[in-house]
Amino acid sequence: MTILCIETSTSTCSVSVCRDGMAVDSRIEREQANHARVAPLFVEELLAGYPSIDAVALSCGPGSYTGLRIGTSLAKGLCYGRGIPLVAVDTLQVLCASAMAQTDIQKGVLCPMTDARRMEIYTNIYDLQLRPQGEIRAQVVEGPEWLPEGEEVYYFGDGAAKCVPLLNAGRFHYIAGIVPDAKYMGALAEEALHTKPQGENIAYYEPFYLKQFVAAPSHIKGLK
Repeated sequence: MTILCIETSTSTCSVSVCRDGMAVDSRIEREQANHARVAPLFVEELLAGYPSIDAVALSCGPGSYTGLRIGTSLAKGLCYGRGIPLVAVDTLQVLCASAMAQTDIQKGVLCPMTDARRMEIYTNIYDLQLRPQGEIRAQVVEGPEWLPEGEEVYYFGDGAAKCVPLLNAGRFHYIAGIVPDAKYMGALAEEALHTKPQGENIAYYEPFYLKQFVAAPSHIKGLK
């Protein structure tokens, strides 16, 4: 099975083609990408080499409201046009898969953290098989009381740096530089499609925002 994977939930933008759970080609832009410009270009480049795909997998959130909307619109258009399933994959699971692929973690739990603005993060706990151990939530950055007792905890993602001053005891391990990367979505997408072969309802699908979007006042003169 060949799946086009799209990840636009953070400031990093990535797209990959995965076959039988493994990436065969990918693109990534880490430097505060203009997702609306970069993601379609990545898709066009990859589909030129792999024109026949069986599904589109989307990293569904939580994350950036704008980024999620861009990825969702792109994925829906591809699925409508080609008549193929849309597969939604938990962004925090994608972040965990990225961490596991780039490290040698042997024991403990994974705690992905994406930025939820101010002093909050989106987070959950996952075991080393990437299985969630609770519900995804918006967590106020504070001490370790909310984390599993007695476990080695590996935390990472664009919200994790906020927690370093508070989670610096011996069993807490910060991993810098980990981003949710579409290159590592393939196995998760295949598992989701196996569970739900028809995929999402393309017409009514919405990303997982978790929190309501609140527009900030404009700083442009004349706009209020």
